[in-house]
Amino acid sequence: MTFRPKFITFDCHGTMIHFDMAGAARHHYGAQLSEPAMEKFIRDFSAYRLDEVLGAWKPYAEIVHNAVERTCKRNGITFDPAVAADIYARVPTWGPHADVPAGLARIAPHIPLVALTNSMNEQIPHNIAKLGAPIAHVFTAESAGAYKPQMRPFEYMLDELGCGPEDILHVSSSFRYDLMTAHDMGIKNKVWVNRAHEPANPYYGYTEVKDISGLAEVVGL
Repeated sequence: MTFRPKFITFDCHGTMIHFDMAGAARHHYGAQLSEPAMEKFIRDFSAYRLDEVLGAWKPYAEIVHNAVERTCKRNGITFDPAVAADIYARVPTWGPHADVPAGLARIAPHIPLVALTNSMNEQIPHNIAKLGAPIAHVFTAESAGAYKPQMRPFEYMLDELGCGPEDILHVSSSFRYDLMTAHDMGIKNKVWVNRAHEPANPYYGYTEVKDISGLAEVVGL
């Protein structure tokens, strides 16, 4: 695919930012669990975070709190609200994957970059500031009133940008949070950044890159 879009839109946490929920979970629970049990805890924690964002919007601190509490219950661990609060507080401290700053810098002078993030307005500027390249627009779940993978954040973004699905290239490392919904929204131009979070799923029609350094070639730069 070689396509010069009006905007390149990105998932933020996981795709651009090293979203280290697994590391945060290990910090708090690694001493209590064997390695297989810890891996299961991490998988459950990820699943419960996804489940929590599928309902009505609520602050992301509640998403994390509820997901930690449900994961602890499922794994027979005593839940401490202070642990959930600490994990939430870590989110704005996380920076980009190593490939991101240079990869974005190759594109930013030519095509406006946009972040569509399941984040809070107060937290995301700290992450964006660490990316090392200018982001023209940042749209959050808080502003949209819904979290991805719901459609409303995508609709909100397109309305704010004043463009249609055919005008953008959407980039994500996640099918479940982004690329499946982008497909349903009629966004034909998609890039999957294969960070080994999920298996390939060719049905959804995308160009695969191993990291953000491969994105410039996709758009002919």
